[in-house]
Amino acid sequence: MIITKDRVISIDYTLTDKKNQRLDSTADSEPFIYLHGHKNIIPGLERALEGKTQGDRIHLTIPAADAYGERDDELIVQIPLENFEDSEHIETGMQFEAQTPEGLRVLTVSGVAGDMVTVDGNHPLAGLDLTFDVTVMDIREANPEELAHGHVHASHECCCGDGCEGCEDCNN
Repeated sequence: MIITKDRVISIDYTLTDKKNQRLDSTADSEPFIYLHGHKNIIPGLERALEGKTQGDRIHLTIPAADAYGERDDELIVQIPLENFEDSEHIETGMQFEAQTPEGLRVLTVSGVAGDMVTVDGNHPLAGLDLTFDVTVMDIREANPEELAHGHVHASHECCCGDGCEGCEDCNN
């Protein structure tokens, strides 16, 4: 079976930056499983995996623009400390989710000065060219629920936000 849209793909991978520093890996965990063709992984990796088969190995560097995007200074903003629910505990490095016009976004606190908090809406890996070593472990057809929700239900870490109607594991 080959990797094409609507197939569930299981991969082992190691992700490094241009200094060969390991950023992430499945080496000490289960393979990463995703639904191909549904924007569940970065675009450059999804394109590179298209047409591969079980056992294939690839090594590639994906430019920032095809990974998590270039850094955007407009996504760094200052917010009054009083806007935070637990304002006395806000510290640099903290992350939280915020609803934005573009959808849910993870924000990272990059500084606290006086009564202002600087937050960065860029993905932590934005602006970085990323190198992947990937092995395709398994390929299978997606089931109807996975196709309807646009993500895999195999390990059941469902996060579609709509309660996954019809998905027993999410409706607990």
